[in-house]
Amino acid sequence: MSKYRVAVDAGGTFTDVFVFNEQMNEINVAKTPSMPESPERGVVNGIETAGIPGDEISMLSHGTTVGTNALIERKLPQTALIATKGFRDVTEIRRGTKLDLWDAYKDVAPPYIERRNRYEIDERVDYKGNILKEVSEEDVKALAKTLKQKGIKSVAICFMNAYVNGENETKVKAILEKELDDVYICVSSEVLSEIFEHERMSTTIVNAVLGPIMRQYMGRLEDHMQARGYKEDILVLHSGGGVMTSEMVPHLAARVASSGIAAGAIASKHFAEICGFHNAIGLDMGGTSCDISLMYEGDLPVTKDWYIEYGYPIGFPSVEVRTIGAGGGSLAHIDEGGSLRNGPESAGAEPGPACYGLGGNEPTNTDANLILGRLNDKLLDGQLSLDRDAAVKSVQPICETFDYNEYEAADAILKVANANMSDALRLISVQKGYDPRDFALVAFGGAGALQSAYLAKELEIPNVIVPKYPGVSAALGCLLVDVRHDITQTFVKNLADISEEELEEKYIEMEDEAIALLEQEKIAPENMMLIRHLEMRYNGQWRSLEVTVNRPLGALDQAVNRFHQEHERAYAFSDPGKDVEIYGLRVEAVGTVEKPQLPKEQPEGTLENALKEYRNVYFAEANGIVKTPIYQREDVPVGSEINGPAIIEQLDSTTVIPPEFQSYIDEYKNIIISLVK
Repeated sequence: MSKYRVAVDAGGTFTDVFVFNEQMNEINVAKTPSMPESPERGVVNGIETAGIPGDEISMLSHGTTVGTNALIERKLPQTALIATKGFRDVTEIRRGTKLDLWDAYKDVAPPYIERRNRYEIDERVDYKGNILKEVSEEDVKALAKTLKQKGIKSVAICFMNAYVNGENETKVKAILEKELDDVYICVSSEVLSEIFEHERMSTTIVNAVLGPIMRQYMGRLEDHMQARGYKEDILVLHSGGGVMTSEMVPHLAARVASSGIAAGAIASKHFAEICGFHNAIGLDMGGTSCDISLMYEGDLPVTKDWYIEYGYPIGFPSVEVRTIGAGGGSLAHIDEGGSLRNGPESAGAEPGPACYGLGGNEPTNTDANLILGRLNDKLLDGQLSLDRDAAVKSVQPICETFDYNEYEAADAILKVANANMSDALRLISVQKGYDPRDFALVAFGGAGALQSAYLAKELEIPNVIVPKYPGVSAALGCLLVDVRHDITQTFVKNLADISEEELEEKYIEMEDEAIALLEQEKIAPENMMLIRHLEMRYNGQWRSLEVTVNRPLGALDQAVNRFHQEHERAYAFSDPGKDVEIYGLRVEAVGTVEKPQLPKEQPEGTLENALKEYRNVYFAEANGIVKTPIYQREDVPVGSEINGPAIIEQLDSTTVIPPEFQSYIDEYKNIIISLVK
């Protein structure tokens, strides 16, 4: 009988597996190196390492970096863009902005589709949706011949004002489907029916370049799992914090461009809530990067302002996550000005940190932690041996430049990394109008628990939560989500000029579309939930804010009051006397999925039995090397109190409790760390 719920987070360095045994109410985890050249094999290897037969898996959910890596590495199928006559260069003109305004030499990355593969069709739809010029079938057939000769594998169709009427786009798609065999085709009116041609075109292009890649990847993974006896749908996490079935993924491939990132945010929300916190900042620090999220009053903020590469936005709603190049494998280096830097470049899985002995010779955060004694020279229960001498050798250039010994060099590397992460924590909290002192910090990922206490001290965050399995917590996030789709529509109108009845009709139309999507995902009616959101702004503003509204709508006064309150929180300003304009509508379609209930544990054993050894560990705040107790996490009983300095080791991560800090083990075996007052 099927009895295992399995979640897999396939990251850039490691593939993490979280297994929940429904019959025994037990948890098992596994961690294996990722396989960038064959990511589906990495997923299968992780499941096999966990020892779970395919025919005993009742649900498989996973987050993947396949889409993210394809965009970054530009390993994309040959794709064509078909645009309205005169508009094929919108994707290259963009918004005319740069990520770094002061760097005259750093250009925005080139478009995903070269100009020679961008074509135009003489068509036109006005701003009201009236067709001024229909598509010529002969022109489209002639273009199809060109695309076939070029060997085009995917086509993105994006016409002006198609967000109000996509009839011309649909006609071109129908003709191309008849003329071209096995070519992926998507249109902007189906992918993202919203105003602003650049954002809509960019999202459609991303969807087109990733569509064939995700179709092939999901097909290979399905074949592997079916060969092992798995018969259910494979669920894939998407940017909005929900999952899609493998059948739906190729149609909305742009949604999985940040698949694995959202899992960590969902997991951090869960751990904070079971510990009694309604405000939390998630710190998911892995081998390559650090993902930072925020939960406020039990909700994860959602944004439509995100991208994998600057200049090419993806307009689907996404859980708001800040990602910086600060992971265990982030490379430390001395810049041209003679300053010590950390990241964003990473050693990745290959060659990895210098201490891995796989060819890397530049210092990383992992090397620094090993030198300081915070990391054991045996990781993954002895599967991975670390070479401290190689790590020491890698920091010699830093020692020589700054006249440091090996400990001072390693400590400096981590301080720079912590400064980078502290800045990112401020961006997602202070810059958004939140006070970090009102939050708990949830630290996970393979490296998060190594650095978290220092970050909490820097930002005066009172509590740090380290989950029971920090190294695979993002994988758990894949088990804690529901099937979800977002239906959006641009709707610009002054609030005074619209009736509640008209707005209700618009929402009902969108909800019909949402229900159809959930039915395709095989969600039963009793498990469907529809949530309405309304984007508003003060008349004359450019940016908008989103608030949740009632269903059915009812009086709009409540929504307007929520908008004023949110504007005050976000910008320390509101003007209840000013006219409010509606900008857009969104329906969040949720298909609820049964979730595992993590077991509570009873106190067993003693803290003395969990003590493995004492090790010399360097702490600058303690003026040097300190003889530090090392505990085995699995053996630390519930209710234990551990004062720093101390180190707690386990299969998937290492937790550092520095001097001046204390910790407590709660009933879920979370470690709660706080500064001694």
